Amino acid sequence: MAKKTNKSSTAGLKPGSLKYVWSKVSHNAGAMGGLVIICAIIILSALIPFISPYDYSAIDMSNMYALPSMQHLFGCDELGRDIMTRVLYGARYTLSIGFFSVLISATGGIILGALSGYFGGLVDTAIMRFLDIFQAFPQILLAIALSAVFGSGLDKCILALGLAGMPNFARMMRANILGIRGAEYIEAAASINCTKVRIILKHIIPNAFSPLIVQIAMSIAAAGLQASSLSFVGLGIQAPEPEWGAMLAAGRNFMRDYPHLVIVPGLFIMATVMSFNLIGDAIRDALDPKLKD
Repeated sequence: MAKKTNKSSTAGLKPGSLKYVWSKVSHNAGAMGGLVIICAIIILSALIPFISPYDYSAIDMSNMYALPSMQHLFGCDELGRDIMTRVLYGARYTLSIGFFSVLISATGGIILGALSGYFGGLVDTAIMRFLDIFQAFPQILLAIALSAVFGSGLDKCILALGLAGMPNFARMMRANILGIRGAEYIEAAASINCTKVRIILKHIIPNAFSPLIVQIAMSIAAAGLQASSLSFVGLGIQAPEPEWGAMLAAGRNFMRDYPHLVIVPGLFIMATVMSFNLIGDAIRDALDPKLKD
């Protein structure tokens, strides 16, 4: 019955269109569950100043290591700070880093990939060899190196992760463009003297962009996880700011006696990464021509 409903919901819709993709994604239980979790975290992080009576940085030594209770739903940390307040404030940092670092990666990567794939030749060789330098290192290692150069802080963490993720988008965009560069509509645009910039912006990028949507969704999850990793090793958001990775780093020395110090931020990291991955998987299935109804 579920398959019949899904087929009827996409009947008459153009495969690859926004309505078609949303119809497919909205009938995927995992993706919708992930979307609900992400929306809930965003809404709670926005409303936490009105929900919680506690200041995320206020020290209360009388509540050191307090276990979860009605007064402190997730307990308190080693300085008596309310963990629920800190973890929801921390969502602002982790999600902001994920979204904005991927925005930098996608924008820079799409531009470089479009130039490389369309012009080819010497331009292609120069751009690809330049990106090979970046890809000679694992992405997280490159992000750590860039963070060490730029220093700690929200903006520097975003920039480091954005630059580290750029080669992946560039190579994917280049591969997509190589597949459509000789298409008839590209030749038609060139025959009526469209400028190269107009061809790239109006014809090349829009028609090669669809597969990148999946990469964007997956990269947001990866960037959030990497941001937590940078904070964990002392290169991302620093105390007293309540970033999830920094909370894990601060609580790891006490996890044997007070496991709630690491369980709560760990669960939020896991739920966020899993949710974005489920959404990305659903979008990939919706855009895969082999899985058409």
